[in-house]
Amino acid sequence: MAERTEGTIRLVIVDDHAIVRQGLRSILEREPDIEVVGEAASAAEALDLVAASRPHIVLLDLKLSAGSDVAGLTLCGQLTAATPAPGVLVVTTFLDQQLVLEAIQRGARGYVLKDVDAVALVAAIRAVRRGESAFDSHSATMVVRSLAAPAPSPAAAAGPDLTSREREVLTLLARGLSNEAIGRELFISATTAKFHVGNVMRKLAVSRRAEAVYAGSKLGLI
Repeated sequence: MAERTEGTIRLVIVDDHAIVRQGLRSILEREPDIEVVGEAASAAEALDLVAASRPHIVLLDLKLSAGSDVAGLTLCGQLTAATPAPGVLVVTTFLDQQLVLEAIQRGARGYVLKDVDAVALVAAIRAVRRGESAFDSHSATMVVRSLAAPAPSPAAAAGPDLTSREREVLTLLARGLSNEAIGRELFISATTAKFHVGNVMRKLAVSRRAEAVYAGSKLGLI
């Protein structure tokens, strides 16, 4: 096992299948900056483990019991409401537009399918740790598709007044881009991009980038 450092990402895996947890642990513990500090098979186990181990990231499957395909959504909301709250990255077999949006609404910072390759999964974990959103190509398509909703009602149109530049930034946030990547897309500095992201989040009254995407899509701002 690689030597851990002070900057190591502490991570908990929550999945009801032991073989999946073991596989993820085997992959992730090869990374020098990631330490799997525990595994849980149920919501109750996960809440206790997270409270005791204070991880930076929780990898969360949505199906945690035979009786429900989306029990993880409830757990996601509980985890992100905690103080301090870990970054929740959904890793699941379910690809559904409403599930992706619901996970974001409940505080998830990313959503990837279990067929994602190891390199992309590690990149998503590191992105969430940096405070960014992380979506694989499939779930990102779901988010973008949700943004192509019918024109908003007059009531929705009266929402936060974003500038044209802020709307561009919000659209790029929906693609999961970092401040640096947004800057490259818009030919502005990363510092300026960060300023615009901050304004977008303030106007939408949210604290997370993924929440800004969800709120903006619901208001028809993109």
